[in-house]
Amino acid sequence: MLHRQSLAAGAAGILLAAGIGATTVPAGASAAPPRSTTPPATAQVVNVRWGTHPAFDRLVIDVRGTLPPVKVTPVKVLRYDGSGQRVPLPGKYFLEIRLSPAAAHNESGQSVYKGPRLVRLSLPALKGVALTGDFEGVVTVGAAFSAKPFYKTFTLHSPERFVLDVAHPAPVCGR
Repeated sequence: MLHRQSLAAGAAGILLAAGIGATTVPAGASAAPPRSTTPPATAQVVNVRWGTHPAFDRLVIDVRGTLPPVKVTPVKVLRYDGSGQRVPLPGKYFLEIRLSPAAAHNESGQSVYKGPRLVRLSLPALKGVALTGDFEGVVTVGAAFSAKPFYKTFTLHSPERFVLDVAHPAPVCGR
């Protein structure tokens, strides 16, 4: 009998470690977030912030947990995931930043994202930022520009963050 209990406990441990276990929460109740300093299994996007420097504007996406792969794509228009509605940001050029696998919510479905949902800016390059999606393991952030963005990306650690630096547009000389 003791051998069967050991096998059952071992199997349960393997399933939980693999993330196959299930948690049941009664309807109308909310599960309390775990009180642990262990990073989440899926990266959590917790904030987006920005600043300007003498030659470039910087957009930073703060992540709790291990930074996932990030893809930056120029798009003709920014759209909200799910609804497909156009994101109301000024600009003629847009970048979509996709983090996956990632979430802007915890396992209980509560938002962990504390940054802006939509903000218009008047920086030399960056004209607006929006959280455009948090669905099925993909978080998307949109950035708007008046001029074609020339940018570089990199990551920083402790804490984890993704950085997008966009060069200021060249001044237009009139004759």
